[in-house]
Amino acid sequence: MEATIVSDDLKHYPVLLKEIISVITPQHGGTFIDCTFGQGGYTKEILKYKNTKVISLDRDIENKNKANQIKEKFSERFYFKNSKFSELNNLKLKNENIKGIVFDLGFSFVQIKDPNKGLSFDSIGELNMRMGLNKFSADEVVNKLENKEIERILKYFGDETDAKLIARNIIKFRELKKIKTQDLVKIIEKSKRKKNFKVHSATKTFQALRIFVNKEISELIYGLINSAKILKKDGVLAVVTFNSLEDRIVKYFFKNLSEKKSVSRYEPEIKQKELSFLMPQKKPIIPSTKELKENQPSRSAKLRYLIKKEDTYEIETDIVEKFSDLLEIEDLGYKL
Repeated sequence: MEATIVSDDLKHYPVLLKEIISVITPQHGGTFIDCTFGQGGYTKEILKYKNTKVISLDRDIENKNKANQIKEKFSERFYFKNSKFSELNNLKLKNENIKGIVFDLGFSFVQIKDPNKGLSFDSIGELNMRMGLNKFSADEVVNKLENKEIERILKYFGDETDAKLIARNIIKFRELKKIKTQDLVKIIEKSKRKKNFKVHSATKTFQALRIFVNKEISELIYGLINSAKILKKDGVLAVVTFNSLEDRIVKYFFKNLSEKKSVSRYEPEIKQKELSFLMPQKKPIIPSTKELKENQPSRSAKLRYLIKKEDTYEIETDIVEKFSDLLEIEDLGYKL
């Protein structure tokens, strides 16, 4: 994940905003769910259309202040809940005409610069990386888990080629003293065999730890499943991803729901159920040249969307089985 902002910390920049609005078409009215409220960029844009209602979720309670400002202006059409989007199925939505559900899997400049969250390489003090409603922090991960466990987290959640060496050096360092943020940065820099001067050495390790601490894999998988269930006919599920792991999960889920399973010509023909979802385009939508100039962090953003063809709560997907190896790594958190 990357920040959905411009360099000016006073201005929030919601990535692919025009494209999102074009896809979910709020001008036709209905209820929309903004699963990643953040600074409210998507929510405010949707609420510009009078026949809309927005239910926004955010696990970070510190975004409640921004939500309160919007509530003052749209008291009858806006609702905020401090909740994880994996828990969408717990919302009371029986009488809601859910026409669009939006996920922006990035995080804001405000969150990056918050010294208490410890998302930045420049942070000092104890490691944190908790985005809200967490069971443990990055501090516990690097100071308590075993060598092989840390290595798996860095390798599979960060695609870190030097995961083995970084994990080994983490174990060595913590035998001397507790690892803090800047200690970890130095450990990573010493462990990297090849330097990439365009990307900070700690980028992949910090990404991996953040994903693990916030259980971002299971959050995304169950968020997608529950979104697909509660959408109404002709409703749109739109997701903006920022790294290859997120995009791989979203791409698989969308194909899983919108394409018939391939069957060998040598096997007996089996009548397959009609598909309840449509994926209008296989290739993701990416930021325009103009947006890239205004907001460089949007360079890795990809928007994919799915349209529901029938009103049905039941869906068939094997996404949990497909990514069971990643969910198994997340389960290491139960040791903390």
